[in-house]
Amino acid sequence: MTRVSVIKHEFVDSIPAELVEGTLYISIRYATAVHRCCCGCGEEVVTPLTPTDWSLTYDGDTVSLDPSIGNWSLACRSHYWIGRNQIRWAQPWSEARIAAGRDRDRRAKRQYYGEHQPASPLKGDAETQVQSHGRAGIRSRLARVFRGS
Repeated sequence: MTRVSVIKHEFVDSIPAELVEGTLYISIRYATAVHRCCCGCGEEVVTPLTPTDWSLTYDGDTVSLDPSIGNWSLACRSHYWIGRNQIRWAQPWSEARIAAGRDRDRRAKRQYYGEHQPASPLKGDAETQVQSHGRAGIRSRLARVFRGS
């Protein structure tokens, strides 16, 4: 496994079926950025661009994602920042910190969306579905939703 230290970006209408390592694919249409994990494990990492998930900054030359990417559900458990197309590695989190972060994320979604959150194409907790169906299954479900079928 070779760690990626620089990631290029590509704006696309739809996320391609085959992802090239070291490329962050950004679909404004679907408010999503996807890449292969920067640790080199090859796993697909999906970062939804929403007010309660990740934000993307494009300065005309480079991109940044905020907050950091913590791949806690992957075997590699990698943790890094993408800033100005550079990968900056971060410290791993403890199980307690991961749980606290997930709780904070759920509270932020409830606060932002209220009790009537928008319908999710995933029907339930996405993290649970990723663990039980794998990222490819989630991705194909999302693709069907985005295509309207």
